[in-house]
Amino acid sequence: MKISPNKILLPVDLPNIQLRVVHQAAFLARHFHSEIILLHVVTPLSYPIGVLENGHELTARDLHAEIVKRAQTDMEQVLVPELDGISVKRLLLRGDPASTITQTARDEKANLIVMSTRGRGAFYRFLLGSVAAKVLHDSDCLVWSDAQLEEGPTHEFSIRNVLCAVDLTHHSRNTVSHAAQLAADFGARLTLVHVTASVEIYGPGGPYVLPDWKEALVGYATKEIAKLQQDVGTNAEIIIESGDVHKLLNQAAAQAKSDLLVIGHMPSGGHLGANGSGYSIIRESHIPVLSV
Repeated sequence: MKISPNKILLPVDLPNIQLRVVHQAAFLARHFHSEIILLHVVTPLSYPIGVLENGHELTARDLHAEIVKRAQTDMEQVLVPELDGISVKRLLLRGDPASTITQTARDEKANLIVMSTRGRGAFYRFLLGSVAAKVLHDSDCLVWSDAQLEEGPTHEFSIRNVLCAVDLTHHSRNTVSHAAQLAADFGARLTLVHVTASVEIYGPGGPYVLPDWKEALVGYATKEIAKLQQDVGTNAEIIIESGDVHKLLNQAAAQAKSDLLVIGHMPSGGHLGANGSGYSIIRESHIPVLSV
């Protein structure tokens, strides 16, 4: 499947919008000439702190109506400069965040969901856990997740180097194909990374590496990745490491100066499937992650 989204679903948390992920969505929309569907979901947990300080006699229904009214006003005005020149559809919906995001993606025929997995509001505090994992698990389209970093000075986002995590399951061909196509589309350099099981054991003197075990694992991975590249038609650089997946993927990203990590969306096994279809990798990543 070619990565060329004509509709990008961008869930936002009003008023605590993470601008970095908005800039990433705008970058993709401008490159692919996509429409952005800006979505805010109102839930009972959307009640702002202190909202009852000057209105303690409001009923729950009145309070909810006031929250929806404020959100509607905010949605009309939000992110106008950041999304200048992009076709934008603004949606304000009520319901469960994860279900609403995935259903909206289906209803609007979105090809890509771009979302932040951190934030200060109640909506995105939940995205730190079960909601983000559920979106990744239930969505039919590709999912782009922003990195787990504190919001810092914004800078222009670009894709110059793409890192693709390969777990050597049957899903790997699809993952590498997507990563290669995306890298070619942006004129970026592609690097493949595979992390084997740890080759260290602990003895009386502390941890030490079993060289024969490491040689066997690395040798097998090298041969399988060579076959995979021949099958897909790529000639990417390869990084093979052994040990902690999250730490080593971040090291590989720094080594390759990667702007984006591509992983399998729902691998059937291997290290990418160890926690919620790769959500543990997304949670720990220092760069944006595209789940395909």
